[in-house]
Amino acid sequence: MKKLSARRRHPLAAVVVLLLALAATGGLYTAFAPASKAKADDTAQSLTIEEGKKLYEVGCASCHGTGGQGTTDGPSLVGVGAAAVDFQVGTGRMPAQQPGAQVPRKRVVYNQAQIDQLAAYIASLGAGPAVPTKNQYSPEGADVAKGGELFRTNCAQCHNFTGKGGALTHGKYAPELTGTSPKHIYEAMQTGPQNMPSFPDTTMTEKNKKDIIAYLNAVNGDETVNPGGLELGGLGPVSEGLFAWIFGLGALIAVAVWVAARTAKAKKS
Repeated sequence: MKKLSARRRHPLAAVVVLLLALAATGGLYTAFAPASKAKADDTAQSLTIEEGKKLYEVGCASCHGTGGQGTTDGPSLVGVGAAAVDFQVGTGRMPAQQPGAQVPRKRVVYNQAQIDQLAAYIASLGAGPAVPTKNQYSPEGADVAKGGELFRTNCAQCHNFTGKGGALTHGKYAPELTGTSPKHIYEAMQTGPQNMPSFPDTTMTEKNKKDIIAYLNAVNGDETVNPGGLELGGLGPVSEGLFAWIFGLGALIAVAVWVAARTAKAKKS
C-alpha cells in the first residue's frame, strides 16, 4: 500500500504537463496572446471612435446632423468613409466657414491624430473608402507617360493639362493641384469631393492613380524645367491665345497707327 501511494501522481501534475505541451507547440501563445491583443485593439479602436465622436459633435454636427445623417446645411456622411474625412479635414476645407458653391482650401484646424479620430468615427457610421497606405499613393515606380495620358483624358477638362485649375459654372472651380500631397490627390480620386467625380478602383485602378500622381509630380515638381519660357500661369491655349490677341494684336495696331501718323506728317512737310 505504501508503494502504491508513493507512485500516486500529484493533483497538479496533469496541469503542468498540459502547459508544457502548449508551450512546446506554441499553443500557449495561441491560447492567450492573440485574444488579449485582439481585445486591446478593439478597446483602442473604440476609444478612437469615442474621441472622434466628441470632436464631431463640437465641430461638425451643426451642419451634418448629430448622427451624420445630414441636414439642409450639409450632406449625409454615412458611407463616405475615412478617406473623405482625411481629405476634407486634412486640406482645411472642413469645417467650412460658410456654405457656398465651392468650399476653398484653408488652414487646417485639427492635427493628424484628431483627423484620424474623426475619420474613425465617420467610418463607423457606414462602410466607405479607407485612408490609403503610402504604398498605394507613392509615385515610385509609376509610369509618368501613362499618367499624363490618363490625366489629359480624365482630369484636364477641369484642372487644366498641368493641374493649374480652372473655372466651372455657377461660381464653382477646379482647384489648383500644385502643392497638394500625393495622399490627398489619391483620396480625391477615391471619393470625388464637391464637384469632382469619383474614380474607385473598379473605374480607375490603383496603379493608374499612382501613374497620375507621378505625372503631376513630374510637371509641377521643384526640379521641373520649363523650356518654353513664359508659361502665362500654365493655364493652357485659351490664356495664351487671349494674351496674343490683346497684347500682340494691340502692339501691331499701335505700330500701324504710328507708321500712318509718321507717313502723313512726312507728306505734309
